Amino acid sequence: MTSAQSPTHPSAAGAAGVDPSREDAAGSRDGSRGGVDSPRGAGDRARTGYRTGPSNWLLLPALSFFGIFALLPLAGVVVLSFFAWDGLGTPQFAGLSAWFTVFQDPVTLNAMKLTFLLTALSYVVQFPLSLLLGTFMAGHQRYREAFSVLYFLPLLFSAAAIGITFGALLDPNFGLSRAFGLDWLGQDWLGSPNLAFYTVIMVISWSFVPFHSLLYQAGVRQIPASMYEAATLDGAGRVRQFFNVTLPQLKYTIVTSSTLMLVGSLTYFDLVFILTQGGPGNATRILPLDMYLTGFRSYQMGPASVIAVILVVVGLLLSLTLNRISGADRMESQMEGA
Repeated sequence: MTSAQSPTHPSAAGAAGVDPSREDAAGSRDGSRGGVDSPRGAGDRARTGYRTGPSNWLLLPALSFFGIFALLPLAGVVVLSFFAWDGLGTPQFAGLSAWFTVFQDPVTLNAMKLTFLLTALSYVVQFPLSLLLGTFMAGHQRYREAFSVLYFLPLLFSAAAIGITFGALLDPNFGLSRAFGLDWLGQDWLGSPNLAFYTVIMVISWSFVPFHSLLYQAGVRQIPASMYEAATLDGAGRVRQFFNVTLPQLKYTIVTSSTLMLVGSLTYFDLVFILTQGGPGNATRILPLDMYLTGFRSYQMGPASVIAVILVVVGLLLSLTLNRISGADRMESQMEGA
């Protein structure tokens, strides 16, 4: 007698196109490794807390280094701004007296004005020069690559070497004016109150334009050639391609470069100190230099710490404002469809 509930014969399963042994083996493999499409694997990850990607513990060395050498000294400067200290004795709590002293000192107020002018004028000079030179150097012609090497040279020199060299070149007694016999070069570029500030801006621009040109060169070389080919087919010349293709694609490079220019202008110290030491008079005494002279020449560590806090706050506000206005914090791709 044949039972109505007899098991299926292997041959019947084979006829249906399913191998029971393979099906069981596949199921056991999926269950054991917890695959992406397996509900059992998803449940295992949920129960064990498993996740992909590197561990957050890998951030610990970098965060420790940043905390010890950046955040901790900054906290010390903030605390010191509420004390009166000459650098040798015991600090005495003075409340807000150092803050009132700084904002009532005409020398420091003039330094703030000079720092603002230096930031604005150096940006006006550096930005267009860097952008144009970087775009020019992005070409692969040999003569452009040769010029790139020459433009890169200032990055190899230290600020001390640049300051000493320009101090000698601009000396009215034995500098460029004596070498070429040109009267207009014989002016006292670093000793005149009307010329020293603008001469410092010129030297700063000469020093840092190559770095930003390098950023723009790398940015232009990342732009797909297909964009320029399409613009050429549409009849766009070099000028239209620059404004309609190059500039929009360099948006985030411009943001990065501008942030470094503006925030970096708050840290100019060594070059200005070597060139003029803040003179003549206070014509080039910008805020970083005023901080140094207040703290280590006048031995007023409290007001010097206040100036340091002001520089940090202004730098952070500039950086955050630039990123917020430009939308660089979202960093969406600009090459979609290229």
